[in-house]
Parts: sequence; structure tokens; C-alpha cells
Amino acid sequence: MQTQLADWIRDTPQGREADAILRKCVHCGFCLATCPTYNLLGDELDSPRGRIYLMKQALEGAPVTQRTQLHLDRCLTCRSCETTCPSGVEYGKLVDIGREVVEARVRRSPGDRMRRWFLNATLPRRGLFGAALALARVARPVLPRGLRRKVPRTAPAGTWPPASHARRMIALRGCVQPSIAPSINAATARVLDRAGISLFEVEEAGCCGAVSFHLNYQHDALGYVKRNIDAWWPHVEAGCEAIVVTASGCGTMVKDYGRLLREDPAYAEKARRISDMARDVSEVVAAEREAVVAKVVPRGLPAVAFHSPCTLQHGLRIRGSVESLLAEAGFTLTPVPDGHLCCGSAGTYSILQPDISRDLLRNKVEALESGRPDLIATANIGCLSHIQSGARTPVRHWIELLDEAQDGARHKAQGARGARHEAQGAGGAGRKAQGAGTGVDAGGREAPRSPTYEPGE
Repeated sequence: MQTQLADWIRDTPQGREADAILRKCVHCGFCLATCPTYNLLGDELDSPRGRIYLMKQALEGAPVTQRTQLHLDRCLTCRSCETTCPSGVEYGKLVDIGREVVEARVRRSPGDRMRRWFLNATLPRRGLFGAALALARVARPVLPRGLRRKVPRTAPAGTWPPASHARRMIALRGCVQPSIAPSINAATARVLDRAGISLFEVEEAGCCGAVSFHLNYQHDALGYVKRNIDAWWPHVEAGCEAIVVTASGCGTMVKDYGRLLREDPAYAEKARRISDMARDVSEVVAAEREAVVAKVVPRGLPAVAFHSPCTLQHGLRIRGSVESLLAEAGFTLTPVPDGHLCCGSAGTYSILQPDISRDLLRNKVEALESGRPDLIATANIGCLSHIQSGARTPVRHWIELLDEAQDGARHKAQGARGARHEAQGAGGAGRKAQGAGTGVDAGGREAPRSPTYEPGE
């Protein structure tokens, strides 16, 4: 693709990056077949190729309208197109640049600005979001059914093993996950502890910055990025092996820290080092596969449908790793048609584009439940909460299943299947069938277990 970028952006870091990406596109259209919004809406401008044309025009100085902004807003940033593209077009980076340019030139409606401001002001702030979620849980019994399904019940984390190993890794604490599902990082700590690795969180670290960045609050996002780097750096210098991320959406962002701060002389080298150290939890567990699988008690494990988040398979380009780990541990994996397609969560997308998100969710749940699994597993907190809002089948993070398979505090296949069928009746009996159990942590103490979500409500 030939380009003639406008003078005001041509020689900037963003302009040079955008120009290089645009020139790789050969208009082949392969991306259309795997674009969720194009498949739903059938509009060329709601495909990667169409959006690339719109962004090219904006970057070349053509007038930008709300129509341009609408089509860019409808993009999930799932990056399925990147997996499909034979020319290596880095669409995700381009759409970040294009959205920032359009945001500066097109004024949103007051209502849209307020929604985005509110999301940016609450979601990345762990304490504020936690307080809001606590209030929602109190009000949960009187909420409309559709909204009630989106409010998860409290899930105990269980015991976090004390640091006792020479090998140490940092866990990204994040923003919404500690309130919604604290059990995920705790389960990761227990699995790694059994493999001889101590996992710890750094209190001063928080949101990875992805929520703000994709809402076009890039300045706020870079503030979160720098805060995390500052919080982690003393531990990096002290010999910490890796930064473990249990939400693939956050992992994709942390992996990008080096690029985002490459022009910042105070942070460029540190950011590059942090990105190099960032690991999705599946990468860490896979590297310790023999020790992890050896701890599994392979009896009565449930059938699982695995939803691979877009950020895992397209963003981090990790494909098949979680599935192979679960299969080797003894879980039966059910088939999932169209596994490359987005569930519709996409950060704040389900709030800002609810109609498209709802259609994608319906299709994804149908695909996941088509093999009649006992449980649905995934690798990202956003996908987990979104899928559970529309599924009859319980949804868990895959690391929780592995933790429970190791220590024996797990649902038996028959019991989990019964819980699912009872949940279809939306009664208390279904919830009782999924009630909390107890397990034994690495230190031999009983740790409470409870599913993060309960279906059929």
C-alpha cells in the first residue's frame, strides 16, 4: 500500500510506525474471513481492510467524521486478523494509533464521553472498583436478572503459600481480578509452590494500563505502566525470575511496555526488561510441566471446554499450550467450533458496544456448550466474567482446575455435570450442588474452595 502521510505526523514516532505497518498491507482481504464484526455486520468498513483504509485517510490528512470513529469503535482489537494476515500487518498497533488520532479530531457526544470517563476512573483503580463491586453484591438480590448475572458472588482465594523457595516470581495483581476472582492468583501461587517456585504480589503495583489505553486515555495508561515498573524494579534487580500474568489481556499489555516507552529515556531500558520478563502463566507452567503434572491426582476429572482468549492466541500467540497441559493432566477436552473467534468481552467493549457483544457472546456460548462439557475454562478475567453472564455451564480459570486436580479439592465429573443441569432450572439446588468444598494447600492446611460464578441466575 502506498502512503503519503500528512506533515503533522509523518516524522513522529507514531507516524513512522503507522507508515511501516500500512505499507505491508496488500489489500488481499484474507482478514475479512476471520473478523468477528465483519462476519456479523457484513460491512467492509467494519473489517480490518476497511478500517485500514479509514485510518490511512485520517493519517494522510483527510477529513475525519463520526462515521470513521464509529467503525474504529466497533473493532474488538481481537487481532484475529493478524493471525490470518500473510503479510504480517500489525493491525493492533495501527488501530491504537488511528484511534488516538481520530479521538483528537472528533468530539464525542456528552453521554459517550461520560461513559468513557467513568470507566477510566473506576475500573483501573482496585480499591474503588472493589468498593463498587461490594455494593453491587449487597444489592444483587434486588437487581434485574440480566444485571444480576453480571455480578459475581464472593469467591474465597484460599491459602497463599508462604515464600520458601530460592526461585521467586512476581504476580501481576491487576485491577478488577482481585475483587472478582482472587482465587486465580492464589491458585497460581499454590501450583507454582508445588513446583518449587515462590510467587508473590507487589502491593504498589496495580492495573497494567490496558483499560485506559484502549479507552484512548493513553497518558493515564502510561502512568500505570510506569508505576508498575517502579514497583517491580527492586525485585527485578534482586533476582526475580519472571513477572507472571494470569490474565492474558494484561499479559499482552505488559509485553508491550518496551514498545510503549521506547522513546522515554528514563524508562525505555527498564520497560524493555520488564517486557522480556513477562510470562503468561501457561508459559511458566509449561516450563515446569513434569513437576506440575506429577502432582495431579487423575481421577474423576471433569470434561472441559477451553475458550482461548483472543489476547492469548492472537495477542501473545500462545496456541494449544493450555489445552495440552489440561489434557496431559487428565482432563477431557470437548471440541469448540470456531475457537478463533472473539467472545465479545474485549475489555470495555461489552459495555460500550452491547449489541454486537451480545451477539458474539451468544455464538461463543453455543460453541462452548455444544460438546456438553462439565466446565468451561479460560485464561482471561474479562472473558471469564463475560462468558459466565450468558452460559449455563460454570466458568473457571484453567489454573484453578489444575490446582484442584493437584490437591484433590475438585468437582467430580458427575457432580459437576449435575450442577450444570440443576443450574438450568435456575434454582437454589443448582447453587447448592456447586457449593464450596475444601482442599489442602501446600502447607497441609485446609483452604476453602468456591466457584467464582454460579450459573442459572
